[in-house]
Amino acid sequence: MSGQPSVDRLAALIEAAAAVVGEVDLDTVLHRLVKEALSATGAKYAALGVLGDHGVLSEFIHEGLTESQAALIGALPTGRGVLGTVIREKRTIRIDSIGEHPDAHGFPDHHPPMNAFLGVPVSAGAAAFGNLYLTEKPGGFTDEDVVFVEALSRIAGSAVQTARLQGRLRHVAITEDRERIARDLHDSVIQDLFAVGLGLQSVSSRVADESVSSVLDESVDRLDDAVEALRSFIFELQGMANSPAALDESLQELVSRMGSAYPSEVTLDIETDNSLDPGLGEELVKIVTEALSNALRHADASQVTVVTKAVDGRWSVKVVDNGVGFNLDETASGMGLLNLKTRASKLGAAYSIESIPGVGTTVEVTGRVS
Repeated sequence: MSGQPSVDRLAALIEAAAAVVGEVDLDTVLHRLVKEALSATGAKYAALGVLGDHGVLSEFIHEGLTESQAALIGALPTGRGVLGTVIREKRTIRIDSIGEHPDAHGFPDHHPPMNAFLGVPVSAGAAAFGNLYLTEKPGGFTDEDVVFVEALSRIAGSAVQTARLQGRLRHVAITEDRERIARDLHDSVIQDLFAVGLGLQSVSSRVADESVSSVLDESVDRLDDAVEALRSFIFELQGMANSPAALDESLQELVSRMGSAYPSEVTLDIETDNSLDPGLGEELVKIVTEALSNALRHADASQVTVVTKAVDGRWSVKVVDNGVGFNLDETASGMGLLNLKTRASKLGAAYSIESIPGVGTTVEVTGRVS
């Protein structure tokens, strides 16, 4: 089963992702990443080396060493030896014995023995932020460990970027900076999280075990929730209430972003008189996100059409695909359908779904402005 994550490991990834993305303080994010990586892999030691000027480690956050052990070792690493190899090559490195690697530099006095090694780069947006190092796992690191830690590192990089941007936001107030930070959040963090979700989904499609595939799908749903939370934050930064065309623009951006990541052709039909309350507009975007995500991820459709109307106090969202369809009696609450039904219920809206195996699926939510 090399390279195929187990159910327990995938469940752990879901929790690790939620834990890391849920932090907003940068120092907390970094320490959480190291702890999650250590716990998830079963390694004895873990560390995050933060890159400073000229590619030298400026900070070294570690787990597994006691305070007395760390004090005896003395100065923290600066990025020589095998640690430096990960920095220079900017790629994952896995070896069974550190000492046998040609770049091995040796350990300082009082340093505990370390053999098995896994080093994974961590990027914040497009820039290298640091490297995650794990050592001393009994039996060595597996393909599964590599997949898991690379996914966690990607998620952590997005969390680092989010924490940095939110930190900057606390120190600025002018409109130009708020808009720029909103763009940065969208262009780097959301795209990174979206890419992680696609990667996990790709693994899911190749896994025969239905229980493993189910956990993978759940992890993608959790990442989708994180993306949606960030999208809401972006709307606030951009002053959605002051932009009458925000619903149109948000739906166009959403369909363009999600459609470009899948082979399905996605079309959007919008009719709106811009009379919706901004809060209701946000809810409609969330409904479209949920329904479109379900269609793109599960329908195997060549064509998906999104139709949104908001005119004269009435609104509707319809997502139609020509995919594989499914039996409604057997899939009453799966594939994110329960989330859609819950969103509709909270808005006092009507929810309907029609699906014919081999023909396609139509999901529709309709409501009135209260």
